Amino acid sequence: MLEIKDLHAVVAENQTEILKGINLSVSAGEVHAIMGPNGSGKSTLANVLAGQPDYEVTGGDINFKQEDLLSLPPDERALKGIFLAFQYPMELPGVRSWQFIKAALDAKLRYRDKKELSAREFDKIFKETVSSMDMSQDLMRRSVNEGFSGGEKKRSEMIQMLMLSPELAVLDETDSGLDIDALKTVAQGVNRHRNEKNAVILVTHYQRLLNYIKPDYVHVLINGKIARSGGPELAKELESKGYDWIKDGAGENNHGKSK
Repeated sequence: MLEIKDLHAVVAENQTEILKGINLSVSAGEVHAIMGPNGSGKSTLANVLAGQPDYEVTGGDINFKQEDLLSLPPDERALKGIFLAFQYPMELPGVRSWQFIKAALDAKLRYRDKKELSAREFDKIFKETVSSMDMSQDLMRRSVNEGFSGGEKKRSEMIQMLMLSPELAVLDETDSGLDIDALKTVAQGVNRHRNEKNAVILVTHYQRLLNYIKPDYVHVLINGKIARSGGPELAKELESKGYDWIKDGAGENNHGKSK
């Protein structure tokens, strides 16, 4: 589904290199966790996949469903099935949450030559999804994220993900700032979404999210490269040892799907 080869990227404003040769293969049905210390490039990778203009790709390739992802603008990437949940979700004053989701879903269906949901069909699915995420129906009538707590913002993004059902969900530190109850609810949303037809990339700093979402592969980013890859046991090892024991250098002692 997703193939990243020798990806290099810089901050557009000052040309500081962040990603220094990322290689990663993600297949449908898989969950990949991207871990690493602060400043290692985790969020940069997530933003590059979504086409965030603050970052500039200077080398390498990204293919999504056998198509050159880097040639597509952010809105077309979303229409093709890439979803990014932000570490710090923004407020959108004047745009009600349910209207935002309905517009995005309608656009996706039109892009794929499918019939839009009627107001009644959408309302039924939307209310069921909101309830499944322990979210207030009244909150979702507000402007997007306006007056939401940190946990409510993350729940709102999970509702968006479940409604849009993307082929590739990229979750950028969705667990940051969450208490244990909110963490469990968000994890339930991810587990409900995952199936054999889609894939999930979880960007996280801590192992605790992976207590509730079992990844197929865990990758450690150090200084802009994947320094180690493995299974779920690698996350537990990181929890007990930290990151210092992993030597700098992409590809060393790799396992799993990093190439």
